[in-house]
Amino acid sequence: MDNLLLAFLGGITMLLVLILWFKINAFISLLIASIVIGFFAGMPPERILENITKGMGSTLGFVAIVVGLGSIFGSILEHSGATTILSDSMIKKFGLQNSGLALSFSGFLIAIPVFFDVAFIILVPVLYALQIKTGKSLLYFALPLLSSLAIAHAFIPPTPGPIAVADIIHANLGWVIFYGVIIGLPTTIICGIFFGKFIAEKIFVTAPHDKIELRTENIKAKPSVSLILWLIVLPLVLILLNTVATSLYDKEDTIPECIQFLTFLGHPYSALLISTFLAMYFLGIKYGATASELQEISIKALGPAGIIILITGAGGVFKQMLIETGAGVMLAKSISSYHLSPIILSFIIALVIRILQGSATVAMITAAGMVAPIISLLPISDQQLALIVLSIAAGATGFSHVNDSGFWLVNRYLGLTESQTLRTWTVMTGMISFVSIIFIWLLSQTIS
Repeated sequence: MDNLLLAFLGGITMLLVLILWFKINAFISLLIASIVIGFFAGMPPERILENITKGMGSTLGFVAIVVGLGSIFGSILEHSGATTILSDSMIKKFGLQNSGLALSFSGFLIAIPVFFDVAFIILVPVLYALQIKTGKSLLYFALPLLSSLAIAHAFIPPTPGPIAVADIIHANLGWVIFYGVIIGLPTTIICGIFFGKFIAEKIFVTAPHDKIELRTENIKAKPSVSLILWLIVLPLVLILLNTVATSLYDKEDTIPECIQFLTFLGHPYSALLISTFLAMYFLGIKYGATASELQEISIKALGPAGIIILITGAGGVFKQMLIETGAGVMLAKSISSYHLSPIILSFIIALVIRILQGSATVAMITAAGMVAPIISLLPISDQQLALIVLSIAAGATGFSHVNDSGFWLVNRYLGLTESQTLRTWTVMTGMISFVSIIFIWLLSQTIS
């Protein structure tokens, strides 16, 4: 027991020291921390190496494909100008008086396939134009958009964070999507629209003059809003249909061929592959994009995706080492004596790691690796597992501050001081964290 506790504490300490003090990349830090756990637990060197391969391979088999396809799909939406077309259309539809709601709805949809920072930079000119046109504080428009981007990016696949966490703890993506939408929408209304309106009356911010002309894409395509919505929603609907279809049958039942075909279409591989090909045609080839241009877009999309995939794989190694050394079982027994809910435990771990080292993705993956051995020993349903994924996402979203790149992105593009960024963006992400975990906990009380 002492060796296992020492192994766990030594690994966590090493991980934090490497990331916080020495500024070592999270991928390398997670691998080194995993090796430290193995050595402190008395695991032979050859078994440590075997478990690195095993943990990396078992995790990346699913994550690499889904994150890769999701990144390409999102990149095509970005380069076609579909994201800006969607947001502009929502504002026209809802009107200037309801622009906060329009931006929240647009951001929620756009951040499902597009990375948070990319989506924000693309839509920043829309915020500037609205501020100049209405004379209201830039925060009135920015916070509803930022809240929806942050929530959708952390809560709803196929973005990398929830994909990675769901794979590590073996949660069903369909349930993650379903509950992610149910929890995410009211959370973004409370933390984005209501808080944005409140804080905009306290802090007046104008559009930065040196960035007003900023545009990050050259819009060539003019697809309809209905087509854009259809492309974004299609993979989510297919995955949800897969979940519903499989939940109707026990493993021992003979599944009809039509249901088997539906589950094939609704598998994340198939759903994203179909959606990516449709996006290539309807947003690319149909508007004159060449095969080489689409190939270049795909290659560029896989750059940032590759980093996340490697970090996720290292998180899988971390989880594997906790399982193989027995440290995970030791933690499970210790925590069970305190009768702490896995949902609350997952939230606390993710929130602490997020505050300490900054990256939401690293916090999600690390927290998932720590709780996976614990929840694997508990009788938890697929729906409860999905809520644990979301509790990790809730914790990892909270209190973005000076050690998070997102903090400086918001600070720079909104022209805020550090103090203003802390009072707006940091407070809002903290609200997102606690409001969403309240919704998650309440939902967990109603399902088995």
